[in-house]
Amino acid sequence: MFQALRQRGLAVQAIDQFGHDPRYPVTSNWPHLVQQLIDFARPQVDAAGAPLFFVGHSLGGFLSLMAAAKAPELARGVLLLDAPVLGGWRASAVGLAKRTQLVGAVSPGKVSRRRRYQWANAADALAHFQGKRAFAQWHPQVLADYIAHGTLDTMVDGDSKRVLRFDRDVETAIYNTLPDNLEAMLRHHPVHCPVAFIGGTRSAEIRQVGMTLTQRVTHGRIMMLDGSHLFPMEQPLVTAAAIEAALLNLSSSPRVTG
Repeated sequence: MFQALRQRGLAVQAIDQFGHDPRYPVTSNWPHLVQQLIDFARPQVDAAGAPLFFVGHSLGGFLSLMAAAKAPELARGVLLLDAPVLGGWRASAVGLAKRTQLVGAVSPGKVSRRRRYQWANAADALAHFQGKRAFAQWHPQVLADYIAHGTLDTMVDGDSKRVLRFDRDVETAIYNTLPDNLEAMLRHHPVHCPVAFIGGTRSAEIRQVGMTLTQRVTHGRIMMLDGSHLFPMEQPLVTAAAIEAALLNLSSSPRVTG
């Protein structure tokens, strides 16, 4: 997808992994992860001499929105890829689950904390993911890239293994500290740049979260593509075209000054 975006003339820069830099630990509502994105973007904005578009899928979308709210001078626009903004009673329920330590039983962390993370070799890892229903829907090149770049060879108890690069404990911590304060944050620090949303027609996350706050934040700039929550991995070329179209639309949208 990044290659397709670059072929369309778009410059793409991305943080390799959130949550793995000890300078930016995972804590409730992700303030340090937001700061990591701001610190990554600021020198690029300085070099470009103009604000940039923040584009993120899921976690990346939430962090993009929060970074634009905290550092409005950096953002020309925000594009959320299946990152429905949590608000209302659902956010209150998440906050209660976090305070009562029940969040681990209801968040995706209940799956990630037991996620398989090592295989005999890269071919074994590829076969494992090809057998998973969600991953079987991915574009073959995306899945190959995931094995090539999302896993690595290392020694485990004296044996060579292929392991996930993203620590499953970090992944679980991210899920279990999901922001429940987005509505209040946006009320006190409204986003001054235009925001758009692209979602998957079969996204379970959209059904769980709802679209009420997302509709309000985007002012109706919403597009849907065939696919699940992971539609960028399922349809990378279609997603690249949709991203380009959304960014062109955001380019013509005025910033909010009041």
